[in-house]
Amino acid sequence: MHAKNRISSSGHSTPSPPASPLRSPRYRHGRKPGRFSPFQPGRTVAHHVAWLLLSVLLRRQGIFLFAPLIYISGMLLYMGTVSFDVVPLVKHRPAPGSVYRSTQVYEKLKIEMNEDYSSADAILTIWKNSYKGGEWRPCVNKPSEGLPESNGYIYVEANGGLNQQRTSICNAVAVAGYLNATLLIPNFHFHSIWRDPSKFKDIYDEDYFISALENNVQVVDKIPEYIMERFDHNLTNVYNFKIKAWSSIQYYRDEVLPKLLEEKIIRISPFANRLSFDAPPVVQRLRCLANYEALRFSSTILSLGETLVARMKKLSANTGGKYISVHLRFEEDMVAFSCCVFDGGEQEKEDMKNARERGWKGKFTKPGRVIRPGAIRINGKCPLTPLEVGLMLRGMGFGNNTYIFLASGKIYNAEKTMAPLLDMFPNLQTKEMLASEEELAPYKNGCHRLYCLPS
Repeated sequence: MHAKNRISSSGHSTPSPPASPLRSPRYRHGRKPGRFSPFQPGRTVAHHVAWLLLSVLLRRQGIFLFAPLIYISGMLLYMGTVSFDVVPLVKHRPAPGSVYRSTQVYEKLKIEMNEDYSSADAILTIWKNSYKGGEWRPCVNKPSEGLPESNGYIYVEANGGLNQQRTSICNAVAVAGYLNATLLIPNFHFHSIWRDPSKFKDIYDEDYFISALENNVQVVDKIPEYIMERFDHNLTNVYNFKIKAWSSIQYYRDEVLPKLLEEKIIRISPFANRLSFDAPPVVQRLRCLANYEALRFSSTILSLGETLVARMKKLSANTGGKYISVHLRFEEDMVAFSCCVFDGGEQEKEDMKNARERGWKGKFTKPGRVIRPGAIRINGKCPLTPLEVGLMLRGMGFGNNTYIFLASGKIYNAEKTMAPLLDMFPNLQTKEMLASEEELAPYKNGCHRLYCLPS
């Protein structure tokens, strides 16, 4: 058999393939003017190109292969003829509870609260029911036997505010007792925000602290000279343990104790929140002993505190000398550290940014850290504003004639944030309102000591 060619060879003709069938008349004859013509007046070049492409595809059965391309082209042509001005804007709705709305709530409730003339007042009934078990009794038994020979000295540097420092002291007592070590009176960091030079003895009764713990933990106010000579009389030269927050007491036994036995003195700095809450009873017992028995404020603080209490009782004579004490935690550093957003707008945002940089340089701006104020608020980790504290107290049944003693530092944006609380409780008092400048003068250089005044 010979291959069939369409071109003649050697003068002989070869069979030709059968003729193609005639095309449909609608393809052979021209279309009526204006019908499906891509060249209509007013069309753009893009329209012409699209129509040509469609006509080619329609003459071929590959239209199904190019269906996605046809769809995209059609959408582009459609979007080109629609004005974006008419496209509805979708607004993001914050999750419930993620935005501070207490100001709006207060405005809705304000009239109703002002018109509440009920005779029942929580201040008259709050102490009505006594403790079921009778009087409160100490839960810590003091051992009478002496202490074994010490394994060495522990020196801690407590950082943070007054509450964190007090917690650090209690933890230090627990760790020293558990490791059978001698505790040096804790040192307080000079905080970059508080800038308070107060020492342990400025706030607490140091002699009483040592004597109250003598049968449980040995406490001293200085390290022996022969040990200090090894470190050029500088405690910063002592080996420092960098312990993770909330470490277990077993970590101290397994990691810290061997070094203590080797060096005979160790330093732990910083020491705030460096011991887990989950500890055996023997450790919890030492914590309680330190907090509820050994830590007693200095005589000067106790004296002024008793004076303030007497004056508050006198002012609240109409309720039998009963009043409420509230410790607000809405200072600038507290608001900044929480990373919560309130209703202060751009000024608040700038204030908090500066406060974070002053107090915790780089902590909140390090790479990879993402701050989500809405999530923080939903999780209940935002400090209560003075307004929210007032709403809570009014909701508990305390009327606007209730006397309140307010213990706090300098409230952030006090002129604005304190106004609603004063409106709900006009009988609010502070230590500055109850005491004279002369009485408060000894405490001006140590703001922590002002915090200690009874609440």
